[in-house]
Amino acid sequence: MNENWTSDNIPDLSGKIIVITGANSGIGFHAAREFARQGAEVVFACRNQTKAEGAINQIRTEFSDAQLVFIELDLANLQSVKDFADTFNSRYNRLDILLNNAGVMMVPFGKTEDGFENTLGTNYLGHFALTGLLFDRLISTPGARLVNISSNAHYGGEIDFGNLMFEQGESYTPMNAYRRSKLANLLFTFELQRRLEKREIDVLALAAHPGISDTGLADHLFTNWFANLFRPLGVILLQSSAKGALPGIRAAVDPDAVGGQYYGPDGKKEHSGYPVVVDSSAASKDEEVARKLWEKSEELTGIQYFIR
Repeated sequence: MNENWTSDNIPDLSGKIIVITGANSGIGFHAAREFARQGAEVVFACRNQTKAEGAINQIRTEFSDAQLVFIELDLANLQSVKDFADTFNSRYNRLDILLNNAGVMMVPFGKTEDGFENTLGTNYLGHFALTGLLFDRLISTPGARLVNISSNAHYGGEIDFGNLMFEQGESYTPMNAYRRSKLANLLFTFELQRRLEKREIDVLALAAHPGISDTGLADHLFTNWFANLFRPLGVILLQSSAKGALPGIRAAVDPDAVGGQYYGPDGKKEHSGYPVVVDSSAASKDEEVARKLWEKSEELTGIQYFIR
């Protein structure tokens, strides 16, 4: 084994069932590729069928026997989340890894189909609902894992329960919304792990962030000729999406991983490097805020977890 954790450290995954949201591009695509390479059956939980099937075909050109399945999922629509879960639960009796990866970044103010602020609704509430609807499959699968993808941007995040959806529009900025959603991902991860441990349930909840990687998540920001001049420079300065996928992959498969751990790159300011356990903000460890956010999330989504 290498001293630095790489894709060579991924164990055999034959017989494993893995769901990845947003598996058609960026770090989700590279995670899907690596899991499939090691024998897992990977479910592409994606909005766009054409893009998902294109990604699936790309992986199959490398690994002809790859087990890859598309099931439509729009995290900004709770009915779509429920439909996905119904389809998955009808086809599979186990779920080894749920990698909650999909998301939006720095988008203009908008609302989801259910009236949630778009960034929080997509990045966090959609995944909270999805995890709850797949929870029976997770807890019935020995050694199952949930991995939520967060970001270093969570350090600037704040959960304001009096203005959770930026109802007071003047306080909204794309970055504030993104930071809040990524902080919520971590609060959810750590609270879920506490509840799993309390009930002695054999499931691990972990989180990861990709550092500063060329994932395509911010491509919508390069919409004019001036911004496009700097796009090639970004590709040079950022680490690859394949490298950015490694923290999430390690959290999902490392046999030494412990519930509640947070993985990120080992380089300066965690911008790039090989995946290791990293720290998170004090705000992400606030148990009272986490408990309150959990309860609010159940209220907003209508998805009730049985663990208290």
